[in-house]
Order: sequence, then C-alpha cells, then structure tokens
Amino acid sequence: MVRVKRGNVAKKRRKKIFSIAKGFRGTHSKLFRMANQQVMKALRYGYVGRKRKKRDFRKLWITRINAAARLYDINYSSLIAKLKLSQISINRKMLAQMAVNDMPSFTSLVKIL
Repeated sequence: MVRVKRGNVAKKRRKKIFSIAKGFRGTHSKLFRMANQQVMKALRYGYVGRKRKKRDFRKLWITRINAAARLYDINYSSLIAKLKLSQISINRKMLAQMAVNDMPSFTSLVKIL
C-alpha cells in the first residue's frame, strides 16, 4: 500500500484555524484543539450576533422615538398609529435620527399629527 503524506494538507488546515483564532487569549490561540473549539464557537456566536444586532438597533430606535415623542405629550404607539393614519411612511431609523439630530423637523412632524 502506498504511503500518503498529509503534511501540507494538515498544516494548511491548522494554519487556517490559527489565522481565525488570532487575537484570542492564551491557549485559545496557541493550541490547535482549543483554537478549533473556540473558532467554531466564535463563528456560531457571530452568526447569532448578526441577527441580534438588527433586534437591538430596532429597540434603540423605538426607545429614542418614544423619548422624543413624550416631550410633546404623546407616546410611541400613538405617534406610530397617527403616522399610519395620515399615510406618512417613514421608518423607525429615520424617525430616531430626526429625534436625535434634527429636533425642529421632528417637532414639525409631531405638530402635523
């Protein structure tokens, strides 16, 4: 039977894992088995984190809109309901930007309702 030398393939595989694990602390970036486990875990958390980021930002925008709307004695849910009734289609991200950076335009928007 012919001997199969896997040195190059194994080295390439380990090198790929270690390059991803760069910056991990201690053993997690030095020893292959630990690095491999941590890379798999990190990639899994990264996938979840990308989904979670969307939720977190939407929550932040809603909080900002609510805080700005309460300055005018109106809460978030009634503001959104009135925007829909008057057929003003503006997303929460832009509303939050207006509330934080451009208060006069947000004020005029609330006064229209």
